[in-house]
Amino acid sequence: MHDHNRRQFLKTAAGATAALALSAHLSPAGAAVPPTAQVNTTGLAVTDAEVTVGDLHSKTGTMAISETGSIQAETLAIEQINAMGGVLGRKIKIIYEDGASDWPTFAEKSKKLLVNDKVAAVFGCWTSASRKAVLPVFEKENGLLYYPTFYEGLEQSKNVIYTGQEATQQILAGLDWVVKEKKAKTFYLIGSDYIWPRTSNKIARKHIENVLKLQVVGEEYYPLGHTSFNSLINKIKIKKPDVIYAIVVGGSNVAFYKQLKAAGVTSDKQTLLTISVTEDEILGIGGENVAGFYAAMKYFQSLDNDNNKKFVEAFKARWGKTAVIGDVTQAAYLGPWLWKAAVEKAGSFDVNKVAAASPGIELKTAPEGYVKVHENHHLWSKLRIGQAQKDGQYKVIHESGLLEPDPFPKGYQ
Repeated sequence: MHDHNRRQFLKTAAGATAALALSAHLSPAGAAVPPTAQVNTTGLAVTDAEVTVGDLHSKTGTMAISETGSIQAETLAIEQINAMGGVLGRKIKIIYEDGASDWPTFAEKSKKLLVNDKVAAVFGCWTSASRKAVLPVFEKENGLLYYPTFYEGLEQSKNVIYTGQEATQQILAGLDWVVKEKKAKTFYLIGSDYIWPRTSNKIARKHIENVLKLQVVGEEYYPLGHTSFNSLINKIKIKKPDVIYAIVVGGSNVAFYKQLKAAGVTSDKQTLLTISVTEDEILGIGGENVAGFYAAMKYFQSLDNDNNKKFVEAFKARWGKTAVIGDVTQAAYLGPWLWKAAVEKAGSFDVNKVAAASPGIELKTAPEGYVKVHENHHLWSKLRIGQAQKDGQYKVIHESGLLEPDPFPKGYQ
């Protein structure tokens, strides 16, 4: 090839390559970005540069104390993903909606996000009541929900990825621990009055009575936002249970634990095991009111591993030095990362393809250490027991191996 022709050829080739790169877009990492028509065949809010998702939690009402951390964690994860170049070369845009601690509002806002905004995924809900309210909407409109709260199980949907633990991973393992370590024989079950505490206590009661062959001496429920627990505390003092098993949620926790302490029901005299008080709630309750009590969770802020140290540091840098991180907040943080991994594995934002690509996805960077998505759309994770400290943190005193999720356990329904 003559020199002039060679130069001309190289110039043309370079031009063609540049044009090709331009037409395909280049992500910040330098990889070719697939065209929108290829990664979005169902009319979702995806452009050449952006993909829109929804964030649906209670910013107001009695559940705001519990849900604020989820909003913060999901926002942080998405900001970090965007800083790395986004998903399939597209930056993530978030539309925030407030479920306002009201289940019909959650349903209405989920419909808005899926039908009007056409979001590619939604990170949201906290209570099972809110999840049950939105589930028919997600299934009808074929949306994708990442749900972060530990919950009662007895559910599985193509349209939901459950990033918290189901009952067998939290309730059964926690009860086994307290019986073994504290030689407990009698239990008093307490909950807020809606589906998660009631179903969880139903599972707990079956485990206590049928499997452990022990005794439940009381079971009571109180409306969300309830603040007077003195008559309950008197009943507890009369029954003298070995364990108070507490599933009180939201703002009621503040009154419940302060009144327990005022009545002299403290950890030196009484074993209490909760599956609902995370570090977020202790901020409102005050560490001195829960010190010495136990919680069964998969995550505590005090976990000593490199993933978690980075996460806690990033969370505090973003949301303030005094910010605390509870179990659900960490599970909420996993949502955008698991979605990103599934979208990239599927090579598409289409909900059916992302749902199908989700089982088997591992997240080795999870603050809790490691998680893997099961075929049933729940996560393999560990159970940990934490003992509440005066400073509002938990000291981890027990850790299980990885527990397989089993949302429909035989003999507990």
